[in-house]
Amino acid sequence: MGAHQEFLIEINSLIMRNIYFIGFFLTVLFGSASAQELVFPQLDGYKKTTDYPVFGPENLWDFINGAADTYLAYGFVDLHVAEYKKGKNVIKLEIYQHGDNTNAFGIYSTERSPSFRFMNLGAQGYIADGAINFFKGNYYVKIKTFSKSEKILQSTESLALKVANILTGGSEMPAVLSKFPEIGKKINEETYINESVLGHKFLNKAYKAIYETGNDNFSIFIMENSSPEDVRKSVNAYLGATGMDAIESESGRYMLKDGYNGTIFLAWKENLIVIISNLSKDQAEIADRYTSEILK
Repeated sequence: MGAHQEFLIEINSLIMRNIYFIGFFLTVLFGSASAQELVFPQLDGYKKTTDYPVFGPENLWDFINGAADTYLAYGFVDLHVAEYKKGKNVIKLEIYQHGDNTNAFGIYSTERSPSFRFMNLGAQGYIADGAINFFKGNYYVKIKTFSKSEKILQSTESLALKVANILTGGSEMPAVLSKFPEIGKKINEETYINESVLGHKFLNKAYKAIYETGNDNFSIFIMENSSPEDVRKSVNAYLGATGMDAIESESGRYMLKDGYNGTIFLAWKENLIVIISNLSKDQAEIADRYTSEILK
């Protein structure tokens, strides 16, 4: 390779790096300009400290190294942190902003357990071991204290209410969750999976609910696509991965043999895809009953 060609390659690499950093700068600049200006509320009797930097996708690892990848997978935008101190007692407040309400619910749902004590806070919240977590609009909020004092725990709840009141955005659960049939559904175990549903890179953005009917435990996934064309692309990718022919219809029902997940019941109609896993092939009647309820 000649010196002139090497020079051109180096120039091209430099240009691409500059384009990347300019794009990242503009995203941060305009994303921050359009975001809500966060003002931490006061908490009576506590000294508020806001010495933490605002964490973004590029440095979230500095704050939550082990969990950063999960947050980034759910459209993480930025994190604001404050501490409230009263003597030796500390309450830490973390406000995570995500790209939209769906992703805020998604990251919230990954850290929720049905055993927690739920409360009417934002769209939904819970209390567990000195922590209060909730989501509202595009925000996921985590408040934590290690104190066991009842007064400090009451202050933590008071702070949670103050934060919920100042955050913008709706206080509703994602609308797609209402499509899940109620019979047999396990309460507060719904989740949202942004990437690689059932381990497949071609399946993304699915709501999941877990069901128990008699001795049967199974999962239902609902994917809401922007158009029937997008539905067909996802369906055909799944059919192709299991060795089946592509389709062109806007509705259909299949029983697939997934090498990773065993028997899968797949159905679609218009802009919705329904996937049911953990049922055996002789339980098609159960799958059909739930599928019909969702796609009616």
